[in-house]
Amino acid sequence: MESSTSSTIVIEAKEELHEPIIDLEGFLKGDEAATVSAAKLIREACTTHGLFQVINHGVDPDILNAIEVGLYPFFNLPMSRKLSIHRKVDELRGYSNIAHADRFSDLLIFKEMINTLEYHFKGETDSEVADYFKNVVGDDFVETGWVFQKFCEAMRNLSMKIFKLLAISLDFEDTFNCEKFFEDGLAFLRSFYYPVSSDSSKTIGSTSPPPHCDPTSLTILHQGQISRLEVFSNEKWYYVKPQPGALVVNIGDSLMALTNGIYKSCLHRHVAISDKNRISFAYFINPRKDKLVSPIEELITREGSKKYSDFKWEDFSYFTQRIDRVDTTTIERFMKFLALSDTK
Repeated sequence: MESSTSSTIVIEAKEELHEPIIDLEGFLKGDEAATVSAAKLIREACTTHGLFQVINHGVDPDILNAIEVGLYPFFNLPMSRKLSIHRKVDELRGYSNIAHADRFSDLLIFKEMINTLEYHFKGETDSEVADYFKNVVGDDFVETGWVFQKFCEAMRNLSMKIFKLLAISLDFEDTFNCEKFFEDGLAFLRSFYYPVSSDSSKTIGSTSPPPHCDPTSLTILHQGQISRLEVFSNEKWYYVKPQPGALVVNIGDSLMALTNGIYKSCLHRHVAISDKNRISFAYFINPRKDKLVSPIEELITREGSKKYSDFKWEDFSYFTQRIDRVDTTTIERFMKFLALSDTK
């Protein structure tokens, strides 16, 4: 069996995952047959490895291209300028030259990252992300900030559609409940830059971060055409082939808990490519910070038992940021942490 937890030198996957490429056009137009077909594909993917791709998703490709174009000038700034907005230990916003560097930088390939946190689905302002770029990154990135603002709004709308389709795939009596649960949620956008590196020990055959499941509910990734996203399924690693115009969607730990373990949190890794610069960006969706994440009663009844304890997203987020780290068994350790906390 291949190791799912190695975090330094790894054997790159040789086989393609062949995850479903789901065309959302019919579903978005209300076509019943297309909706049933899409829901079936999603269920198959989410009960197996937790990842699928979507095309004809309604997100303007010009926005996706503009984000990539707008990020290069930022990452090409002098290091002193980038470090002026460096991510602090107790915060999620800001720049970092190695993700999670304070905790396990020795395990990572070199990369740069900027977090634009948080985007509230029902925020007090309609310029939350744009204001961050103007007030923190600088006046020369005002236009980029508005591109990111439009992207976050488009992704919010897309995520609500995906939640509806997930609910249909789970045969919920009321498919609106899933959308309602996340309608006042929050998201954060994380942008990554992987520059060409001369250090072969942290390029080909290394991963960043180590293999892990996202603690969030849903991740929507734009990986571009130069990527090495790999997924662990059926006891081995597979690579995810980039598809023109597609967005990658994967299930996270919190959504796995909501579905009482029916849908699997996607175990994945990013393997380095040493001879090409690349940019990718991911949109992580979560419920409102203080909302209780509890396995859905309808699914508990079907399964016959409740597999996860109730928790708030803010507590799980704190656990992964300050107490533990994200890897292959984060939610299991968090459940044990909650059980110990209850006994004190």
